Amino acid sequence: MIFLADFDYFFAQCEELRNPAIKEKPVVVGVYSGRTEDSGAVSTSNYIARKYGVKSGLPLFMAKRKLEGTEAVFLPVDHEYYEQISNRIMNIFRKYASELEQVSVDEAYLDVSEQVGCSFGKARDYALTIKADVKAQVGISLTIGVGPNKLVAKIACDSQKPDGLTIVRSEQTKEFLAPLPINRLLGIGKKTAARMDQMGIKTIGDLAVYDCQRLIEGFGKVLGIYFHNAANGIDNEPVKEQGEAESISKIGTLKYDTHNLDFVLQKTDELIDVVFEEVSKKEYSFKTVSIYVVNVDLSGKSRSITLEQPVKDKETIRRNVRILFEKYLSESPLEIRRVGVKISGFSKEEPQQKSLMSFFT
Repeated sequence: MIFLADFDYFFAQCEELRNPAIKEKPVVVGVYSGRTEDSGAVSTSNYIARKYGVKSGLPLFMAKRKLEGTEAVFLPVDHEYYEQISNRIMNIFRKYASELEQVSVDEAYLDVSEQVGCSFGKARDYALTIKADVKAQVGISLTIGVGPNKLVAKIACDSQKPDGLTIVRSEQTKEFLAPLPINRLLGIGKKTAARMDQMGIKTIGDLAVYDCQRLIEGFGKVLGIYFHNAANGIDNEPVKEQGEAESISKIGTLKYDTHNLDFVLQKTDELIDVVFEEVSKKEYSFKTVSIYVVNVDLSGKSRSITLEQPVKDKETIRRNVRILFEKYLSESPLEIRRVGVKISGFSKEEPQQKSLMSFFT
């Protein structure tokens, strides 16, 4: 049983926690460039501000225009403070989970299989207990998605915010996923979605029943199998503490902040060359390809793809890094400042037939 916990409008909620007097007002946390008083972009806004159309990535001058006439509060990001709050919550999670995988400052997977077994009824009570404990000890509300695996838990969590709890039982997985647009699956960005639309695939349900062999013919074996499995709710990726396994990584700063995929990939190609050279020297095969992103608001995000079998070629790294960044950029409006590439899941065994079994964390 897997939980995905996502802290609601986290930066803005932290500011409300620090100053309760602003809680009933539109609150906007922004990254200020310093060029002018209004230059910069929105990092996070509370739900009151979002009702006025103020969302992440919106230029601050436009946010102020949308909130003109209100008692809106604009604040700069304070990452040290947010990290302190995040660490307190993660420590609470560790008391409840057998395994904890922190994805970012405001998101984590919890494996609670030992605690609740296969009972989704127990899982519901357990999730409510965790939410109540975090609220009581820290004062932060969060949304939890419950599912039989990480893929389903993630999509469930995104379904009902803020302060939500969505439970998808094993037998409900296909029914739950079927009506959702295909871009809800990691790895399906704008270009892939457009190709699938031409194939008559508009929803995850369409993809689930689409002939797997035709997917392989259209997207290659690795992606074809992944798309088929993901659409059917299949994901065997375990919840695992980040940094647990040995890894080889490289991070670099972009020449300028950007949201352009091609520019990002120019930099990651350089990083891949460095990482792959070290992997080759060690004669390692690997199973996991990851990216790391530092946005203009200094928030860090990571995403990864785990292969079913170990491989040892550079093209697999390049292809999967591209997949991860295509999806990430389609989800995040923020420009990127730094990027990283990481290879992990090492073994000395010879590579076998490649297929993408699961999931992007």
